[in-house]
Amino acid sequence: MAGTDEDAVAAADDALYVLTALLLTPAKFPSVLGDDYPEACAALGLAPLADGYGLVIGQDGTGARWTVVIDDVSLVAVAIASWDCGMEYDLSPDERTVVAALPGWPLAVAVAAPGVPAPHDPDPADGPLLAPPDTSTWGSAQRRLGADEIALQWAMWREQIDDADFPSPNGTSTGSDRAVDSGTTEGAATGVATTDDAASDGDTPPRGTPAAVATDRDASQNAPTGDGDPKDGASGALAQGTPSKGNSGIRRVLAEARAYVDSPPPLGRVRSSFASGDARTLRADGPGWSLVARTDDIAFVLLDDKPGEVLPVGRGPELPGLLEALDKMAVRPN
Repeated sequence: MAGTDEDAVAAADDALYVLTALLLTPAKFPSVLGDDYPEACAALGLAPLADGYGLVIGQDGTGARWTVVIDDVSLVAVAIASWDCGMEYDLSPDERTVVAALPGWPLAVAVAAPGVPAPHDPDPADGPLLAPPDTSTWGSAQRRLGADEIALQWAMWREQIDDADFPSPNGTSTGSDRAVDSGTTEGAATGVATTDDAASDGDTPPRGTPAAVATDRDASQNAPTGDGDPKDGASGALAQGTPSKGNSGIRRVLAEARAYVDSPPPLGRVRSSFASGDARTLRADGPGWSLVARTDDIAFVLLDDKPGEVLPVGRGPELPGLLEALDKMAVRPN
């Protein structure tokens, strides 16, 4: 009988108390883990399968953190959709669908399972521990989180931009001579890793006032070298008194995004998702940069070397065609 009791205790310790779940597919993955799908998979030691994975995050009976990887993507998608609608859903993957059980969590999770010890890392003997990327200072992870936030809260960010503030091709404002106020976004360097699929603690990614305005024509020409006058175009509104650096960064981003059209990047670097009306929300990432755009509107650029700043890019004559081409090649949710 004692043996039976021990088996019951062992089974309880091995049980997974599910806290949340994430999709890891070419069209939808925790972008904090990488610029593209293969990079995000590599962060977890997984091969980038075409159909992707579901990540089930929870605690065992001792309170240890575990991430269970399954190949039943549809099951996880249904669970997430149910939870988003406020419905209960018992996510219990079949053992035959389990690809790996990884110690630790790849993202910070604010909630904990009731009735078990507080979340803690498993014994190191269980293998290399997963841990959330460092977002205590601005870098690639924070930049991608900022882009996530803009895509999720597009209307809030867009309403801060007056189309009259975008410079015309001759370098003057198309409306008033006032450029968008410069500044860094509060909390941009102190956020905690999170996605819209997983709860997390800490501050949110960048929220604040966009730091500069430019049209795609400005970005394709030589950067202005004015003294910060808003009439000098994008240069006048950049923070920290570096008028040409931001515009140069925008030129580089648009050039690399155009190159994606001719030479497709790794899977997931360009993603397209639903937006209002007939528009699509586009997300593109590359070395040191992220771009978020609406196919019927403007774009926002974030750069690793411009901490906390959000650089809007007006449509101009070239951006619409670029966004259309990127949307045609982008991966989309099923």
